Formats: sequence, C-alpha cells, structure tokens
Amino acid sequence: MKAIIQRVTKASVSVEDEIVSQIGKGLCILIGISRDDTKKDMEYIVRKILNVRIFDGDKGKRWDLSVKDKNYEILCVSQFTLYKVMKGNKLDFHNAMAADKSQDFYNEFLTLLKSQYQADLIKDGKFGAYMQVNIQNDGPVTIELESPQNKENETGES
Repeated sequence: MKAIIQRVTKASVSVEDEIVSQIGKGLCILIGISRDDTKKDMEYIVRKILNVRIFDGDKGKRWDLSVKDKNYEILCVSQFTLYKVMKGNKLDFHNAMAADKSQDFYNEFLTLLKSQYQADLIKDGKFGAYMQVNIQNDGPVTIELESPQNKENETGES
C-alpha cells in the first residue's frame, strides 16, 4: 500500500465540476492499493498517516507535530496509478488491486482511519470517478510512504 502525503493549506476534489469534498489546513493523501495488500499493510499506513511529524510545533520547532496533534483535516483520494509499471512508454497497472476488491479495501481503510482519529475530519473523493484534485501544497511538503508488505522493515521502523 502506498500513500503520497501532501501538507496543504487547503484541498478539494471535484467530480463533473462539482466539489465533492474539501478541507482546510491538513493533509491531502493519494492512496494506492496493490494486489497483494493486506489488513497489516492498511494498519501500517493508517498509523504512519496519523503520526508522521509533518507540521511545525507551537514554538516553531520544525517537523514536530502530526496531523493528529494539530487536529487538522485529512482528504484521501484513491489512486490506482501509484501501482504502475512502465513497459517502454506504456503504462501497465497489473500490480494495482482490481477495482471490485480495491473499493472494499479502500472503504475499510477509511473506516480504520476514522476509528483512530476524528471521523468528521476525514474526507474523501469519489472512488472510481474521474476527479480533479486541487491542492495548495504548504511548503511544499510531500512525503511518500509504502507499507513493508508483511515483512519487517529493514530500518527497524514501526
């Protein structure tokens, strides 16, 4: 499972020129689900999203507080293209979880994220829809996370 985390001052998702979700200060997260992802991968990504120290502290200390510490919003957007493989100049998405399975997996991910944070601060796009994602990246700060796929992370990170 992959998450591209972007620290934002605001973000929104539109479908057919209608805003379906929007947030103020917080995180906009692109979520990729691989065909091999499990509940363990999901739990890892949720834990990292909520606890990564991506915001400055109250006294200006850099990289001091998490989205959870700041009580900021989170906008999640499913994005199967994170699991692309390049075949020459052609994109192949066979490593992404199939749409019928990934929608349930993504909804389970959102449920877990909401259960470990404040449900009203978690927003999402429209699964499977053609979306326009507008962000105002703060910094800019963009962090890429990937779950260890059921093996111990070589760095001992947990």
